[in-house]
Formats: sequence, C-alpha cells, structure tokens
Amino acid sequence: MITYLIIGITVVLSFICFSNRELFMKLAFIPYRTIRNHEYYRIVTHGFIHADMTHLLVNMFTFWSFGLYIERTFRYMGFGKGAYLALYFGGMIVASLYDLIKRRNDPYYVSIGASGAVSAVLFTSIFLDPWGKILFFAVLPVPGIVFGLLYLAYCQYMAKQTGDNINHNAHFYGAIYGLIFPMLLEPSLLHLFLSQLTFKG
Repeated sequence: MITYLIIGITVVLSFICFSNRELFMKLAFIPYRTIRNHEYYRIVTHGFIHADMTHLLVNMFTFWSFGLYIERTFRYMGFGKGAYLALYFGGMIVASLYDLIKRRNDPYYVSIGASGAVSAVLFTSIFLDPWGKILFFAVLPVPGIVFGLLYLAYCQYMAKQTGDNINHNAHFYGAIYGLIFPMLLEPSLLHLFLSQLTFKG
C-alpha cells in the first residue's frame, strides 16, 4: 500500500538526517532559499525529514492510523492511487504556502516534518466519517467533528503564540485542505457530509 511506502521512505530519510546535518539542510523547507535559489523541491522534501524520534513517531503513527482507512476508502469509491497521493502531497504543499510567502525574507526560518500532509489525511477522514471516534490527547474518545473543531481552534490560537517550535500554520492549512479535498474529487460528497451531521446530530 502507498501508506506503508510513504512511511518507509520517511522513516529511512529521517533516520539518515538525524546524523547528517548537510542533507537535513538540503531537504528542509527554508522559504528564503526556496525563493532565492528556486529550490522549490523543498516544499515536498521537508515532509520526509523530522526533528527527532518523537516527532517522527507521532506523525507516522497518526498517518498510519488514518492513512490506511483513507487509502482503502478512496479505492472503494473509485478514486484511485492518484487521488490519495494528491491528498497527501497536496496537503504538504498547501500547508507550506503561508510560510513560503510570510517567511521568504527570513534566512533563518526552517520547517520540517509531514504534519501538513498528515493533517490533510486526518481531516479527510473526519469529512468522510464526522462522527467516528478519535482519541483526544490519545485517551478520551470524541467524535471526529468535535476533535476537528478543537484542533483548528487550537492551531489558530497557538499560531499567534511563540516559542514552541511547532509550525501550527502548517497543521491548520493542511487540515483545511483535507476538508476541502474530497469535494474537489466529488462535489456531491458535501451533501453526504452535511446529511451525516444532521442525521447523527
């Protein structure tokens, strides 16, 4: 499955970059270098490297948890592998655009990790099954739609704070992309989403 392939590549590259600073800096998302040197590949390659084991494990576990479900669901709905890849890498790219513009003149800004792409997959899962349970703080099961609203509010709040070295904007815009993406594939899915909210709510 594509999910396992992406996880495998991400784990291998992340492990290599843990001890190879030169490669790390070559692959990381640095808006200043991306624009100045036309190194636009960074918008994608940064999603394959992580800061440490915790960062890597959290992202890949979340991706595994929801990616397999979305990959199977897309196949069942007839969307194919291309749609799944467009979701993952589209989320990664869209999640980077805000900082690409805002940080383009900051040579010291560096962003890494698959969080934007993973958020996109997670929120597509919420869109397709809004009342499915998600573990809040990895303990408390809450409906996906409730988790999603709390997640978006948290990202917006934390994006205005400073000091935790987490790219909350990437989480937020990746999530929004994940909510919109299914409707780009099939506009009628909006009706399904709204009907699920009405029926279950």
